[in-house]
Amino acid sequence: MKTYIFPIEIEESSDGWSVRVPSLENRGAATWGRSRDEALRNIQEVAQMVVEEMIEDGESLPADVRVSETPAVAISV
Repeated sequence: MKTYIFPIEIEESSDGWSVRVPSLENRGAATWGRSRDEALRNIQEVAQMVVEEMIEDGESLPADVRVSETPAVAISV
């Protein structure tokens, strides 16, 4: 198991929060949520789907990804 950590951009708008993974946005890694926490949960799911698809297809991951060879947790405060 590997852990992949990507920088994200999150922004509040009038109808909630938008969030994206800039280096994966061309693959659809952008979403939103009514709350900040919901948006962060959603981007986690989207990014995981994109990364799994890229790995299955044998594609290289973007250069800005940090990879841990051991399971890890990322905490944003």
